[in-house]
Amino acid sequence: MTEETLVIRPRRAAWMSGVLAVFLVVVFAVVGILLRNSKTGAIFQLSDQIAMIGVGILLAGATLLFAMPRVRADAEGIEVRNVLLTRRFAWGDVLSVTFPDGASWARLELPDDEYYSVMAVQAVDRQRAVEAVRALRRLHQQAWT
Repeated sequence: MTEETLVIRPRRAAWMSGVLAVFLVVVFAVVGILLRNSKTGAIFQLSDQIAMIGVGILLAGATLLFAMPRVRADAEGIEVRNVLLTRRFAWGDVLSVTFPDGASWARLELPDDEYYSVMAVQAVDRQRAVEAVRALRRLHQQAWT
């Protein structure tokens, strides 16, 4: 029997963070290039221009972190990678998969009134998020039966 592995990634957040990253690099590059020609009385050097472009690249890289969330779920459990951290839960440790009204993303309900956010399943993805939560609930239910 082949084991089904469900992989979920945010769509709109990834697209928006990519657009914003390109925008930041372009804006900071333009500002860096035009920095020497400003008539503010301050003296800007080549190093200042390079630093300005470097700041744009760093901000773009930080923005792209929001395209990183991912969920991998199978019959044994669920692996959740949010912006920086990855954590794996066995289905036996998960009480339910929920998406509360008004929430930005889904969450796993854990014992002792704890929750773990699932940033890969985002409200802005609308129907795709609904399908993802249903698929995660099916895997969770299969593990409990």
